[in-house]
Amino acid sequence: MNSEFYTYFQLGIQHIADISAYDHLLFVIALCAIYEPKDWRRLLILVTAFTIGHSLTLGLAALDILAFPQAIIEFLIPVTILITAVLNFRTRGSSLYMPLWKYALPLFFGLIHGMGFSNYFKSLLGKQDSIVKPLFAFNLGIEAGQLVIVLSLMILTYIAINIVKISLKNWSGILSAITAAMALYLMWETRFW
Repeated sequence: MNSEFYTYFQLGIQHIADISAYDHLLFVIALCAIYEPKDWRRLLILVTAFTIGHSLTLGLAALDILAFPQAIIEFLIPVTILITAVLNFRTRGSSLYMPLWKYALPLFFGLIHGMGFSNYFKSLLGKQDSIVKPLFAFNLGIEAGQLVIVLSLMILTYIAINIVKISLKNWSGILSAITAAMALYLMWETRFW
């Protein structure tokens, strides 16, 4: 494997695994909170939609096409977590029908999260001739890291529902309440007024 590709792939995984930047982890938990392991296909689509949005803004920012004040973006990131967690209380449980907005929202929120990391990504690129390979490798690493988080959360969900015997409604309520509370804390910490 190309060493540059592997380096950016690892950086993508590290971006997800960075405990000091736990906002990304919180978003993925909020996104997955209402689902159980049997919903893995739906989760894969939702997480990938988020990664696509993240990739778009990273690319546009790296090309100096898109820029937003960092303070506003840092505040909006926990807002996306809070909205996702609050919506969980209205849409708990899986159903055969999933409205289009449930897929569009992670894509849109991915755009915001990508802007939050764009300055660092631009500094990583330096004077690269092409951003395509680093951007693809980095976001592939992000996707891999997110899928590990989803798998871990689905294992915990399986244990909570099938072994501990917590209902999916209560389990998702616990996860959503925790992520909402942490999002409110992050909003307070990153307020720009």
